[in-house]
Amino acid sequence: MSRPLFARGAKGHLVTRMQNALTAGGFYSGGVDGDYGGGTERAVSAAQQAAGLPDTGRADDVTWKGVMHADIPPIFERCLQLTARIEGHGFTIVAGNFDGAGLTWGIIGFTLKGGELGAIVREVFATNPAVVQRAFADRTDELMRMIGADWGTQLAWADQISAGPTKATVVEPWRSAFARFGTEDLAQASQLRHAAQDYFGPAVQTASRFGLTTELGISLCFDVHVQNGGVKPAARAAVEAGLPGAEDQEARRVLVANAVADQASPRYQEDVRARKLTIATGDGVVHGEHLTLESWGLGEFPF
Repeated sequence: MSRPLFARGAKGHLVTRMQNALTAGGFYSGGVDGDYGGGTERAVSAAQQAAGLPDTGRADDVTWKGVMHADIPPIFERCLQLTARIEGHGFTIVAGNFDGAGLTWGIIGFTLKGGELGAIVREVFATNPAVVQRAFADRTDELMRMIGADWGTQLAWADQISAGPTKATVVEPWRSAFARFGTEDLAQASQLRHAAQDYFGPAVQTASRFGLTTELGISLCFDVHVQNGGVKPAARAAVEAGLPGAEDQEARRVLVANAVADQASPRYQEDVRARKLTIATGDGVVHGEHLTLESWGLGEFPF
């Protein structure tokens, strides 16, 4: 039996990969934008017809394997695609010092203050300096100095290259340089390693603690670690107190979603609740966008 994977409405790097494969196969001629829209749906239908598969326009696991000639993406990357979309991040996007973190860049929003941005740059430079030099050109030396500097120096530099009333944007040529760097295979691979190590690994531990055993459960925990930094002690106590009365997996997920939202900043509490309940139940509206997680490759399947 096949299982749903991606369908209209999904967005992100996995959809981009599929669009590239559909283009190479002669089924897709639209823009490769990571947006599973009507054009991608028609291309999937054409690929299914060519392979003698049921024509649904939805990429199930059989269609994915036939188009990509690879196993379906691991649960980590499916969770990442969803959370990155909600967060508004991508491999190439950089933001300025809008929140006191210096710079924020990449698929999971790696920050200068947290050290992850610098770690990725150093890793790539150690493997192949030309990749960093190709992206940052004559600004490479300055970049390497800044990622090795003390926090006060880093913060002053981040303020200097940030722009706009809220410092949310980054000035040129830095914005384009970070974007170029994010397109490099080595940089993307490093981003994925850090997202898996720093967020997905802890999310698996959280899911185990609360007895969450499905894809939706691990997706919820991953989103909690990315957006909220994990489950705060008060939220953890509330979840553990409520677990005996949570009779099924969805009830456990809803319990976690509400406990995390209850401990969020009052200003963002209901936004956090809507986001977490959407993942917990598999359907909802986040930031005005209707999300059906089955179309993102996440469902009531064991992970």
